[in-house]
Formats: sequence, structure tokens, C-alpha cells
Amino acid sequence: MFLPEFLYDIRRHFTEILRTYSLCILSAFFLILSFSPFDLFFLSWIAFIPFFFFLYNAKNYKTVLKGGLIFGFLYFLGNVYWIYHSLYYFGSVPLLFSYTVVVLLAFYLALYPAVFSILYKSLLKNNLPTSLYAPFIWVSLEVLRTYLLTGFPWALIGYSQYKFNLISQVADITGIYGVSYLVILFNCFIFDIWIFKKRKVIYPLLPYYTIIITTFLVLIILSLSILYGLKRLNEDENGSTVKIAIVQGSIPQNEKWDYKKVEEIINIYKNLTTKTKPYAPNFVIWPETAVPFIFEKHKHFTLELINFVKENNIYLLFGSIMERQKDKYTNSAVLIDPNGVTAYYYDKIHLVPFGEYVPLRKILFFIDKLTVGIGDYQEGEGYNVAITPYGRFATLICYESIFPGLVRKFYQKGGNFIVNITNDGWFGNTSGPYQHFSISVFRAIENRKPLVRVANSGISGVIDSKGRVINKTKLFERTYLIENIKTNDKMTFYTKYGDIFAYICIVISLIFIFGNISIGGKRWLHVRI
Repeated sequence: MFLPEFLYDIRRHFTEILRTYSLCILSAFFLILSFSPFDLFFLSWIAFIPFFFFLYNAKNYKTVLKGGLIFGFLYFLGNVYWIYHSLYYFGSVPLLFSYTVVVLLAFYLALYPAVFSILYKSLLKNNLPTSLYAPFIWVSLEVLRTYLLTGFPWALIGYSQYKFNLISQVADITGIYGVSYLVILFNCFIFDIWIFKKRKVIYPLLPYYTIIITTFLVLIILSLSILYGLKRLNEDENGSTVKIAIVQGSIPQNEKWDYKKVEEIINIYKNLTTKTKPYAPNFVIWPETAVPFIFEKHKHFTLELINFVKENNIYLLFGSIMERQKDKYTNSAVLIDPNGVTAYYYDKIHLVPFGEYVPLRKILFFIDKLTVGIGDYQEGEGYNVAITPYGRFATLICYESIFPGLVRKFYQKGGNFIVNITNDGWFGNTSGPYQHFSISVFRAIENRKPLVRVANSGISGVIDSKGRVINKTKLFERTYLIENIKTNDKMTFYTKYGDIFAYICIVISLIFIFGNISIGGKRWLHVRI
């Protein structure tokens, strides 16, 4: 009798959770569907409304905190679950522990929505429209997540809009955070209008002009954003044309560093590159760590590759491990010109924690990184830009493309297109490669540069300076693409000045938060007296 009764108690408790927090679960579900690979981006414009109603009706802060954690946990779990694939299949981490890591990460990320929930609820009692403060607070927390603990700005709300070109154009002023702001603003506005009828009954002294002014401001902001998008999308691109050949080798991750397969892998890239020759591309680009040897250190394979470049009279950009100092390795991009000379190199600056180095190595001595090499990789030191007869470009390596502040630094002194080489084979057939690709769209818009993305197993493609996807490959497709890009020499407001909009959001958020604390303190003091 004990076991059925125990199970009954669990079912009753679970049912109670579902009933209490169903609106939080619904909002998280809508948001998951908003992102790649589902791409139902329009859902994010209403996804927060159920969550806002939950916060509005919650009776105490304990319930608010739990709701924020549940909402955030499910939202992030649905968007970062793919991490288990890398750990389990390529990191020799047991499956159960891989799941545990993902759960812990999702819980950490859920702390940000939980903090938002507390602040949102505490400000509700002032009877101001949420449109005036909630979008600023959400964006401020996204900024914090971008930089805190090395940063993990995955699944920022704005990234759900990578196919909504009309609204995403504001990113060349505000960065990705401006798009997040617009989405949250619209959610808040609908909630404010919906709840106003109830508020004017419960709080008869609430002045009508606050909602009228808020409506006017919101409509102005959204209208200006749409008009700006129309203007940018209709602008002519006056840059020069560069023909790019993308080579996607689709080498299985468990074979990439098999020494017996070095020749086979190199030949796959050579054969695909040879097929691009009739198109006379200005550049041929291979993905991150495309060559399965340490360039320059392994003389035989290095010479063989240089001779191939000279014979085919091409510019070849590829990813490789390099040894800058004895036993100190970097994840690098290398450009060889038609004369066989190394014309440019770049060493990856923002390394992946536990992927390319282990933080707190002395404490976590029992953990090894996922990627091949001896010891931890070394950070690069320079924002190097390649200067060629066909244009100037920087090379983002894998994970670096998710950091807008890092990318803009390459283009503050010029440059007219972006290259992103990556190896998304770590992610397998999960949502990871799709989301990684969608993030790249905003780096193109923010800096107004066409972006060429070359992945080992996909998704490779070309994105123009307005964020439109010109062409792309499928996952695990061994193929090549030939595409013309239009270079762009313009320096955007975002490239030049960075995250000013984000900082404004932080300042406004702090004004509301500390103002609320001050008002709350006076109320408390009045009650005490």
C-alpha cells in the first residue's frame, strides 16, 4: 500500500505544480518554438504575456521566484540541451553526467529570468505601465549574461527574429539588444492594455494619461523601427563583388584527428576545392581546424598544402592548430596567397571554457578539455584583419560569433566583409548548428558587412549585409558553394560606439530599481512610525 500512496502523492504534487505554474510553462514553450530550428519567430511577440499574467496574479515573492526559475529553466533547457551531445559523444562524459551538466547550466541561466521576475513584481505595485521599465530590465540582464563568468549570450530573445528582416535592421544602431528590447516592449504593451481595465477598477486613482502616453511612446518606437528597417532594406549596396568558394568537408568528428586519416581528409578538401576552380573564385575557404595537423610544425603536410595552393593559383583561408611557442598551441585561421606565402593569420581570442581550456586548472586538474591538442589552448592577442586585393576581412572562429562586442572591434579600423569558420560537428543533429547559424545573421547586420560562414559539417552559407541568407548548405553535407558577396565599407553606429543602447538600458533599470527601493523604504518607514 505504501508505494501506490507514495506515487499518488507525487502525482498530486506534480499536478499542483502544473496548475500553479502552467502560464510559465506555456511562455517557455512558445519561446522554444520561436528559435531555430522551429523558427516560429512571431510567437516571441506574445510569448511573455502568459508569464506576465502569472507574475501579476502571484500572491507572494516565493511563488514569483519559483515561477521565474521554472520559466527560465524550461526556456533555456529547450535551447541549450545540445551541449549534452558534445560531452557524451566526444568528451567521454557518461550520459547521466552529461544530462546533469545541461540541467545545471539551464538552472544557472534560469537565475536571470528569476531575478527579472522579482524586480518585475516589485515594480508592479507602483501601478506604472510595465512597458516603461520591464524591457530595460530584461535587456540589462541579457547584457549581464553576455559578460558574467566568461559569458554565454546564447538564446538572447532578439536572436529569435533573425528571419524578421524588417525589425532586425535596428541592430546596426542598438546591437542585438535593441531587437530583444522591441520584442519585450511589445509583450509588455499588450499586457498593459489588457490589464488596464482591471487596474482602473482596483486602483481608481490610476491616471489615464499614463497608459495614453505609454501607448503613444510604444507606437512611436515600433513605427520608427519599422520605417528604419524599410529604409535599410531598400538601400543599394555599392561595394565591389567578391566571389567566394565555401568548402564543407563534413568530416565525422571522431575521425578528424585520426592520424591514419590525415591524407584522406586533406584529399577530400583538395578534391572539393578543385571542383570550384572553373568558377574562378577570389577566395576558397575551409572550416575551423580543417587541416588535421599542426600547420608549419608538420613540415610534410604543410609543404604539400602550400604546393596545392600555388598549383591552383588561389587564396586559401583555413583553420588549423598552430604552435606559437614550444608546447603552446592556438586555434588559428591562416590565409595562404597564390604565391604560397602566409599572408595573414589570426589566433582565436575568446576560447570555449572546457572546450579549449579548463578554467581554474589547478582546482579542476581532473578535467580535460574536449578539443585535441596538448594542454590548454592559448588566447590570441591581436584583432588581426586580412588585407587582400579583393577586400579586408576578419575571421571569427566558432564560438566568437556569439559575442557582438568582440566582433565589432575587428572593424573599428575598417574592413568590408566577415568570415566565420567553425566546426559544429560537436553538436550533432541537434538545434545547436541551426541556432549558431542564426546568431551570425546579427553580426552581419550590426556591422553592415556580408558574412561568409564555413562549417565542417554545416551549416555553411552566405549572409548579406542586411541579414538576408543568400544561400546555405544542409547539415552533414559534403559539398561546396560558390557565391558572390557585395563588400561594404560603411562603419555603423554600433561598430563605432558599441553597446551604448545596452548601457542606457542598464542606467534606466537602475533608476527604476533604486527609485522603487527608495519609495518602498519611505512606505515602510511611514508604517513603522
